[in-house]
Amino acid sequence: MDTKRIVEALLFAAKQPMTDKQIQQAFPEGEQPDLPSIQTAIASIADDYLPRPIELKKVAGGYRFQIRPDLSPWVVRLFAEKPPKYSRALLETLAIIAYRQPVTRGDIEDIRGVSVSSGIIQTLLEREWIRIIAYKEVPGRPGLYGTTKQFLDYFNLSALDELPTLQALADFDGASMPVTTPTKANREQQETEPLPAEKLGLPDTRKKTAETSQ
Repeated sequence: MDTKRIVEALLFAAKQPMTDKQIQQAFPEGEQPDLPSIQTAIASIADDYLPRPIELKKVAGGYRFQIRPDLSPWVVRLFAEKPPKYSRALLETLAIIAYRQPVTRGDIEDIRGVSVSSGIIQTLLEREWIRIIAYKEVPGRPGLYGTTKQFLDYFNLSALDELPTLQALADFDGASMPVTTPTKANREQQETEPLPAEKLGLPDTRKKTAETSQ
């Protein structure tokens, strides 16, 4: 039995990422290799694909074959269906949950300064990017939201610590507009602009830069 070839075939045929345990369970009983053998096979397969346009990538849900990111502009042209576009409000909400989890809907509204549409939360739940991981012990027991493995898989991450650092986001925010309190008059304009770092509870590096330069 060539464990490596079987593992490669399983990963190639799988519709979802597979863990080493799931790969092991795909073998018939009595023929299952031990986990170290499967992990060795996975490492060897990944090495084989290093010079190729396809890579074996580890994400939160396990291992999967995928096109290398630098080739995606060409491959995406094969598909008529355009990727979905998400509103700035939805992406802001998702970012707050990812970086501040666990958070309630009220926490999100306090950070954004505006109410959160039920449709946004429902969309994130339906895509299985977020879930209720607990309930806060306060009157009303609001749900506490957190991200899921599907969220990590979609954004090609194996763990939350692979998200851009808060410092990096704060540095990126240095080019955005000054912080203002959202109002009906300026909210429409802000929908097209980056969310200030302060709104996500990130450190304001602009103040530190100004202090350092004085």
